[in-house]
Amino acid sequence: MRLIIGMSGASGVIYGIRLLQVLRDVPEVETHLVMSDSAKLNIALETEWETRDVQALADEVHSNKDIGASIASGSFLTDGMIIAPCAMKTLSAIANSYADSLLVRAADVVLKERRRLVLVPRETPLHSGHCELLLKASQIGAIIAPPMPAHYIQPTSVEELVDHHVGRLLDLFSLDPGLVQRWRGAGASSD
Repeated sequence: MRLIIGMSGASGVIYGIRLLQVLRDVPEVETHLVMSDSAKLNIALETEWETRDVQALADEVHSNKDIGASIASGSFLTDGMIIAPCAMKTLSAIANSYADSLLVRAADVVLKERRRLVLVPRETPLHSGHCELLLKASQIGAIIAPPMPAHYIQPTSVEELVDHHVGRLLDLFSLDPGLVQRWRGAGASSD
């Protein structure tokens, strides 16, 4: 399996980092990473990570300016793409097919090839323009998966919430690294 992991300039870069960490331990998955400059800035602002260390988690790293990269072509076979986090600017570009960067071009290719594109938008509150863009992206084939906490898991840390959502994102590609506490019904025991 080959997955593209995109990271754009919204808050929540930990979702993209954690995806890369988890996928590093799944030998059948080859990861291709592309990050916006704003994502790199947010790595420094929100985490203890260095950009180069995040990049080292991927099998291949592409410059966001390299429109000629392998992931810019539909003939380069992938199983899809996850953009985590997905800034509203990136969402707007994807929804309007404005592929002026590799991040957006790769997403556009995934959509045109009818592959799975998962967007993890990080913005709140949303105004009508954001909602229209989310609808438009969904209508052209994207899956919208904002990081909404699963309180039924009774999390005791932010890490548990992040892991659960990362696991749910990977569920969309039939990958189960064991991060998700599966709902078993209201009457099920917790053991």
